[in-house]
Amino acid sequence: MAGFDTSSVSEPFPIFLVAGRYMLYDINVITHLRRQHHICGVLIGSLPQLPQQNVFLGIPLQLMPEEARLLVDKGVSFIVDDIAHHKRGIKNLSDEQRLDFLSILEKQGKELAINSAKLAEKKKTDALNRFKAKGNRPQSQVAKEDGESDVAGHQEEAREHDNGHDELFNSSQQELSARMDTSSSNGDLEAFKITPTTSSALLPVRSRPSQSSVPKVPPSYPLFAHLHDKGYYLSPGLRFGCQYLVYPGDPLRFHSHFLAVSADWDEEIDLIDIIAGGRLGTGVKKGFLIGGVEDQVHQENDKRTLDAAASVRTFCIEWGGM
Repeated sequence: MAGFDTSSVSEPFPIFLVAGRYMLYDINVITHLRRQHHICGVLIGSLPQLPQQNVFLGIPLQLMPEEARLLVDKGVSFIVDDIAHHKRGIKNLSDEQRLDFLSILEKQGKELAINSAKLAEKKKTDALNRFKAKGNRPQSQVAKEDGESDVAGHQEEAREHDNGHDELFNSSQQELSARMDTSSSNGDLEAFKITPTTSSALLPVRSRPSQSSVPKVPPSYPLFAHLHDKGYYLSPGLRFGCQYLVYPGDPLRFHSHFLAVSADWDEEIDLIDIIAGGRLGTGVKKGFLIGGVEDQVHQENDKRTLDAAASVRTFCIEWGGM
């Protein structure tokens, strides 16, 4: 599989504000964020091949307000009102630009159709060659070689059988030849219909808006910024009853180490909550982490910017009696 072209991502890049949510649509930007800035977000889009399930999701990617604010504070990105941007862009769009965009989609669809036809033709040719090879050998030798290939683990052939290629072997040689002869040429192929995941080709965001908004963040933002600054990956912690799940590396490779909860420096915390958090964390093989900004920083700086993240203190609680 070809890699993503993260080299084409230039900073700062736009984060699109849609109905109070911070969204990213470009897979290259999403990959760049994960590799370079330890920002994962949450995929919320359905997969075109499997639209009626919600176990595996795709783009767009929704960012937490804390993630969007962190990127803005670092100068990596800026916020764009998606609705206003599209209304303004469509209104100023010329007929020539529309036609150019449609021609680009037509070209991409044609290339995909040609590549798909070539792949299908190769599969048919391989199937016909196997059919001919089996037909020229004794049945006992065919059965023996088939058994050896199963032991050797030829998974590619098994996948082709599962994908419906059995009909190729059950058909006659004449039928297979007829199928190959009547296959469409590249010039007669109908172009695939392309649905772009982004509108950047038609409505590019060329520069930072003069009045770019700053994401509003919850009081737990200093703790989020502090842990991110230490190199951790963070994701929403609702399924474990906390604010953030804290990972030592990419969540695709590591289990989380901490269940993080933010608290004000002078906030009274019920002992039952501490015991419950400690027992829960130990039960799922994680530490229960509480953190907040020191009281002196609260008095001098109530804006909760990245400066406050440097003065966050954290405490980890583990239950030793389980």
